[in-house]
Amino acid sequence: MSTTASLDTAPPPAAGGPARGGGPARRPRRGRGWPFVLPFLLVFAAFMVWPIVQGVWMSLTDKSLALRDTSFVGLDNYTEALSDPDVWSSLGNTLFFTVASSIPLVLVALVMALLVHTGLAGQWVWRLAFFAPYLMPVTVVTMIWSWIYQPDLGLANQVLDKAGIGPVGWLSDENVAMWAIAALTVWWTAGFNFLLYLSALQALPETLYEASSLDGAGAWRRLWSITLPQLRRTTALVGMLQILASLKVFDQIYILTKGGPNGSTRPVLEYVYDVGFTGYRLGYASAISYVFFAIVIIVSLAQLRFFRQED
Repeated sequence: MSTTASLDTAPPPAAGGPARGGGPARRPRRGRGWPFVLPFLLVFAAFMVWPIVQGVWMSLTDKSLALRDTSFVGLDNYTEALSDPDVWSSLGNTLFFTVASSIPLVLVALVMALLVHTGLAGQWVWRLAFFAPYLMPVTVVTMIWSWIYQPDLGLANQVLDKAGIGPVGWLSDENVAMWAIAALTVWWTAGFNFLLYLSALQALPETLYEASSLDGAGAWRRLWSITLPQLRRTTALVGMLQILASLKVFDQIYILTKGGPNGSTRPVLEYVYDVGFTGYRLGYASAISYVFFAIVIIVSLAQLRFFRQED
C-alpha cells in the first residue's frame, strides 16, 4: 500500500486532540450567545423585574396618590392586610369563584372534546360553536350576559317564567350573583380547554382501541379504561391553568357587578384596585397584592407537587 493511500484512509483526530498540521484543535468560545439574549433580558428587566422591585418597595411605604410625601413603614402594611376583614372576605370570594368555575370548565371541556372526537355530525360547526365564545372580548361577553340576566326582560327569567318559576335576581341576589358569573365564565372560556383536550384525544394511539375492540370492550369500557387514563396529564395541565386563571378573576366581575351586591362578588384583585385607585393607598394596595401573590405561588407549587406525585 502506498504512503498516499495510508494517509487518505487514516482515521480523523480525536475530539479535542491536535488538528492536522500539528496545531491545537479550536474549541468553541463560550458566551457568544449573549448578544442574542441581551435584548430580551433588557426588556424583561425593564418591564418585569424593575416593576416587581418597585412594588415591593412601595408595599413597605405609605405611598398615596393624595399625598406627595412618602415615608417608610416597614411591615405595617402587611400586618394591616392580614388583619383586614375585607381582605379575607375578598379572598373567600376569589376561592369560591375558583372552585365554582374550575371544576365545570374541566368537565364541560372534556365532554365537548369527546363529543367532537367521536365523530359527531357536522364537526366543523361544533368546533366553531365551542371555540367561538373564547375569541370574544370581555366587554362583549358581559354585555350579552347582562341582557340574559336582565331582571324583567332577560332570557333567563323568561325561561323560568315559562317553567312556572318566579324571577331570580341573577346579579342582585347575594346567594346567586357569584354562581351567575361562574356560569358566564364557563360559557366564555371553555373553548380553550376544549382545544387542549381535543388535541390530546387526536394524539392517542389507535392501536389501543383496536386491541380493546378485539377483546370485546364496549364504548364505556374504552372510555374509562383507555381514554380517561391517557388524558391524565392533559387534565392536570388544564386544571392547573384553570385554577391560576380563576384566581386572577377581575374583568367580568368588575364590569357586571363591581363587586356587589354588598361585596358578595368582590375578588381580591378588585379590592386591591379599590384600595389603590379609589382609596389612593398605593402602599397598602401593593402589600395586599403581594400577599395574594404569595398565595398564588403556594397554590402553584402545591399543584405541581401533587401532579408529580400522581405521575
